Amino acid sequence: MSKICSNDCIFVVETYRILIMNIILIVVGKTDEEWLSKGIEEYKTRIGRFIRFDIQVIPDLKKTRNTNTEVQKTLEGERILKLLRPSDEVVLLDEKGAGMSSSDMASWLEKRLTQSAKRLVFIIGGPYGFSPEIYGRASEKLSLSRMTFSHQMVRLIFTEQLYRAFSIINNLPYHHD
Repeated sequence: MSKICSNDCIFVVETYRILIMNIILIVVGKTDEEWLSKGIEEYKTRIGRFIRFDIQVIPDLKKTRNTNTEVQKTLEGERILKLLRPSDEVVLLDEKGAGMSSSDMASWLEKRLTQSAKRLVFIIGGPYGFSPEIYGRASEKLSLSRMTFSHQMVRLIFTEQLYRAFSIINNLPYHHD
């Protein structure tokens, strides 16, 4: 909006769209190992310098004789779905997901930061994977590696990679090509 005043000065007022995004990591079960928890907290703090980042833990379901893996995935899925909002962009960390380099992840993330979603939600499933409902809710699947890691280690690896992506986006000296 421009306005010309009586002495021919021009005031320009521009409206900027301010994007405030949160990144959420949803995990199944608490992190048991103290050394993993310390590492995750360290990267969570570092990520917090760039964006609001939160880790939400749904309680671990103990498999019993009466609970098969499909029932367990369904119950975990119901708990995960309760944490999601309709506008969330949901990304599953899944061994069958798309693989990418750290630099590619930074580019991928940077594109998401400019989109309209208010929350970018990453999910690490339980030991048996995701229910069909969770797969149906996700917009993408990402793989951190073709190798298999424990679900607890994936938390640390993912938070480190998320911090690395932000360091690449912000031209910090953390990542070396």
